[in-house]
Amino acid sequence: MIAAPEIPSEFSYTQDTDTRFSSDTDFSEDPDGRGANSAKGKGGKKGKKAAGEKGKGGKGAGRINGHHQENGMENMMLFEVVKLGRSAMQSVVDDWIESYKHDRDVALLDLINFFIQCSGCKGVVSGEMFRNMQNSEIIRRMTEEFDEDSGDYPLTIAGPQWKKFKSSFCEFILVLVRQCQYSIIYDEYMMDTVISLLTGLSDSQVRAFRHTSTLAAMKLMTALVNVALNLSINMDNTQRQYEAERNKMVAKRANDRLELLLQKRKELQENQDEIENMMNAIFKGVFVHRYRDSIAEIRAICIEEIGVWMKLYSDAFLNDSYLKYVGWTMHDKQGEVRLKCLTALQGLYYNRELNARLELFTSRFKDRIVSMTLDKEYDVAVQAIKLLTLVLNTDEVLTPEDCESVYHLVYSAHRPVAVAAGEFLYKKLFSQREPEEEGAPKRRGRQSPNANLIKTTVFFFLESELHEHAAYLVDSLWECGAELLKDWECMISLLLDDPLPGEEALTDRQETALIEIMLCTVRQAAECHPPVGRGTGKRVMTAKEKKTQLDDRTRMTELFAVALPPLLAKYAVDAEKVTNLLQLPQFFDLEIYTTGRLEKHLESLLRQIREIVEKHTDTEVLESCSKTYHALCNEEFTIFNRVDIARSQLLDELVDKFNRLLEDFLQEGEDADEDDAYQVLSTLKRITAFHNAHDLSGWDLFTSNFKLLNTGIENGDMPEQIVIHSLQCTHYVILWHLAKSSEGSSRKDDLVTLRKQMRAFCMMCQRYLTNVNTAVKEQAFTILCDLLLIFSHQMVSGSREHLESLIYSPEDSLQSELLSFILNHVFIDQDDDTNSTDGQQDDEAVKIEALHKRRNLLAAYCKLIIYCVVEMKTGADIFKQYMRYYNDYGDIIKETMSKTRQIDKIQCAKTLILSLQQLFNEMLSELGHGFDRSSSAFCGIKELARRFSLTFGLDQVKTRDAIAMLHKDGIEFAFKDPSPQGEGGPPLNLAFLDILSEFSSKLMRQDKRTVHMYLERFMTFQMALQREDCWLPLISYRNSLQAGGDDDTMSVMSGYSSRGSSIRSKKAKPPAAAAGTSAAKRKLPEEESSSSSEVWQQSMQTPVMMPSPHLTSTTRTRSARPEGQISARSHLGDAVLVLFRSRRGTGLMEEDEEPIVEDVMMSSEGRMDDLNEGMDFDTMDIDLPPSKNRRERSELKPDYFDPASIMDESVRGMLC
Repeated sequence: MIAAPEIPSEFSYTQDTDTRFSSDTDFSEDPDGRGANSAKGKGGKKGKKAAGEKGKGGKGAGRINGHHQENGMENMMLFEVVKLGRSAMQSVVDDWIESYKHDRDVALLDLINFFIQCSGCKGVVSGEMFRNMQNSEIIRRMTEEFDEDSGDYPLTIAGPQWKKFKSSFCEFILVLVRQCQYSIIYDEYMMDTVISLLTGLSDSQVRAFRHTSTLAAMKLMTALVNVALNLSINMDNTQRQYEAERNKMVAKRANDRLELLLQKRKELQENQDEIENMMNAIFKGVFVHRYRDSIAEIRAICIEEIGVWMKLYSDAFLNDSYLKYVGWTMHDKQGEVRLKCLTALQGLYYNRELNARLELFTSRFKDRIVSMTLDKEYDVAVQAIKLLTLVLNTDEVLTPEDCESVYHLVYSAHRPVAVAAGEFLYKKLFSQREPEEEGAPKRRGRQSPNANLIKTTVFFFLESELHEHAAYLVDSLWECGAELLKDWECMISLLLDDPLPGEEALTDRQETALIEIMLCTVRQAAECHPPVGRGTGKRVMTAKEKKTQLDDRTRMTELFAVALPPLLAKYAVDAEKVTNLLQLPQFFDLEIYTTGRLEKHLESLLRQIREIVEKHTDTEVLESCSKTYHALCNEEFTIFNRVDIARSQLLDELVDKFNRLLEDFLQEGEDADEDDAYQVLSTLKRITAFHNAHDLSGWDLFTSNFKLLNTGIENGDMPEQIVIHSLQCTHYVILWHLAKSSEGSSRKDDLVTLRKQMRAFCMMCQRYLTNVNTAVKEQAFTILCDLLLIFSHQMVSGSREHLESLIYSPEDSLQSELLSFILNHVFIDQDDDTNSTDGQQDDEAVKIEALHKRRNLLAAYCKLIIYCVVEMKTGADIFKQYMRYYNDYGDIIKETMSKTRQIDKIQCAKTLILSLQQLFNEMLSELGHGFDRSSSAFCGIKELARRFSLTFGLDQVKTRDAIAMLHKDGIEFAFKDPSPQGEGGPPLNLAFLDILSEFSSKLMRQDKRTVHMYLERFMTFQMALQREDCWLPLISYRNSLQAGGDDDTMSVMSGYSSRGSSIRSKKAKPPAAAAGTSAAKRKLPEEESSSSSEVWQQSMQTPVMMPSPHLTSTTRTRSARPEGQISARSHLGDAVLVLFRSRRGTGLMEEDEEPIVEDVMMSSEGRMDDLNEGMDFDTMDIDLPPSKNRRERSELKPDYFDPASIMDESVRGMLC
């Protein structure tokens, strides 16, 4: 048994304080007597030969630079063979063993150099160094010759030739110990030297040495564990043989055999003790210190291997003395280390025979494992859930609260987490099945064993109170419980059949949940992909999966084709149940209706759908009926004619009824009662729902609906819902007409008709924007935005030039009305748009729904700006709301700014400055010209300007012209109006320069000078001399333009700057190169300045009091920009833009320098109770003299273990 420190039963861990092996410590000098060298007299000091062995083999004189002449490339060959991984590792090890038997010093030197080379060190240990130097001195010499500049070494180098190096390296060590396990490892020379070397290297400051030697030591330990396990088995066998022989009668007992067995057992015991000494040396000399190394990869190696030891040799290692290291490391800061802890524990909990030894560990660290199911690293969370699934094998370990914390993860958006939670749920709730009697016929339907399990699924779904996520629950359980979830026959029986005697029937709520789950299982089986939000892209299905999909579709069609009509008949009056049931035919294999001779069931289905349409006016039910007809009306199948006739008959009746009711309704006028209005509305709802999925052009619905809408405008008393559905129905008429015209086969008369109808309908929607009813106005606005976008100039793209006559551009009055609607109905307070008083929860739900509606309205209008349907300057009224409504609409406004900047950077900049000017004017009208610049209103505008400035990013070349134009417009606005105080006073808008200064940092150096010159054109001599507080904005703005303006060292190529600019090379540039660069930087600005000055040529002629320029639309600016216009780009700017266009993304999200806070749904924070171990952070100090071949010691990376780098805050607090 390995001499691991014992701990008390209360699991109060204390840190091991045993003396560790240093790099220059002999096994013979071990104070604890771990080595046995002195006992047997075969070994000298570690790393040296015994005195009597120095001349062994007579090879001492045949060395050159420490290498044997005959085997000069042997160590290189050993490294190369392992590196390539092509040869059989056993033959490589056998060759080394033969070399060791011939001359163990030469072979051991080759092995030492092999480890040095595997660390990436180019140094070589010579024979003289090996004979005369201690390990610490050898390691110091190798450290001096190590080149750390690259940072790469074989274990970390990427590339195909290094891909298998780690596995070959580990295999070599395992095979080496396995081939030497019967003799060489007990010679007290080879293993002592290797362990001492690896222990010293594992304490090195050089990461490559530490990483490689730790991996080697851990694999060496694993190999020794295998040897110890074999020895333990042989000892047990020998002991049994001895007992059997000794129990024989004296006459039959063989004394010689007894003595032989005793001698064999003694030898095995000696070997076992020596192996345990080796393992103790590795464990205490390497593991205890490296499991808390500052490098996560090294910590992960240690934890991975200790899991292997406990699994392989549980009698020796599976106790609290070793388990505590895994428990502590579960609080590690790095996910990969926590992951290794969980995978190591899974191997232990998988074996139920070991559960008894894990009871204390489970009780102490169960809470931590449960908390890790919410780890921020999804891989860790998955393995934590799988570990808890294995823990379920232990009775009553997990409390109901622990299980509930895992249950809710079946609704996680991350599919691997949800699937793992589904397996946990399935094992916990569904593992107990009713046993079936042998020979009895298989029970089906309501009597099947799955009936209670399906009920349990329904109960769980209802108790989770996430009723809209049934698809996620089904997907989570699909891999482990597909057989249960596809038992549609049982589900149908539970819904249709009467309960058995003594059985409790399902409640209405349970039946609704069962129907929803049944629909989700049908969809999952038919589509074979996860629900929205869980998919990782389209996955290519295997042949087996495709066959399963076809079989499932066939079986579900055969079942539900027969069962669906009675289900619809039973639940015909329940809108929610009917809506879900009507979605089932969308997943049918419609050919089964013909091949299975199920036409009568199809007739019954069509009859039930017709009755549902006549009974219901709920929009969702009607749309489900419409989609069902659409799915069944497939021309590829023979049932098409039958379904098409039924659909046409239904629509004929609906349209005739609508026209008749509408005529009577309009004739009655104000005398129409509520019943007449309800009849018109219900019929119109049905027609609108069907028109969404079916082309009803043959029924001429435009005339009747337009007449209805026109009457509503004239009379003003049309019911709200009738107008809303009439607008929607007319919208569908226009879209279906356009769809037919887009095919290219329409006549010219049809296009003329469509153009007239579209324009008339747009005018009608515009008139309804002034309706007193908010819902009507919102419907009209949404439809109008959609139509303007569809019939914009982009509709002719894609070889559809024949539709050019349909293009419709909104007039200024319409654009103004659309913008006014947005300002009055979107940018409002929450309380202004809610009317709910039925409790706080309902009130919150109403607020969320209202906000969602307003966001849709804003998005609809922003699309008009992005696609140049309305002038970009209208976006100023949107952009100025960025700060005030950031939480509600910040993402929409930011994305709109990003898209407009991609379309036209200059026009976007003019729009941004216009929004600031509008806010400034509003502030003046509210506070007056004598406002305080420290007021919240002015500070808010200044903060908004700062946010706008951040959106331009760091690439000054890319945004050069836009920023220049922004400053031009800002200066003109500041000096536009004279002083209200008369001559000699500051201009009215002078304080705007304080806001404009937020954009000064975005100007290039030469542009700052040009802007400053332009500013001076507006200034008088007296203005430059003023120092009063009212002139501070001008002073601060001038200073912002002069800052860095004369700095010749400022780089013009600011586009090279990036978020990673803070990380720079520490090497100094050569003086000549620096001088050349500086000269280039001094020369280049002059060339750019002359080019950039062309942008301002017209501006220099501008008078002092100049009105603000009129902003034109993006389309006009692009199509016809006058020659010499201010917004013309400089040639140099164009050239640099082309250079940098591929370097940076054009999205605003990438350029915005605002801090981004990631919403982390999962957390790895945990708590650890009673952590009493005092942690020893001492490591061996290696005094390295200065050397020209390596960096100074002060520059070495501090790779010592830093507890703050791997432990959570909570753990560090408890360690103090």
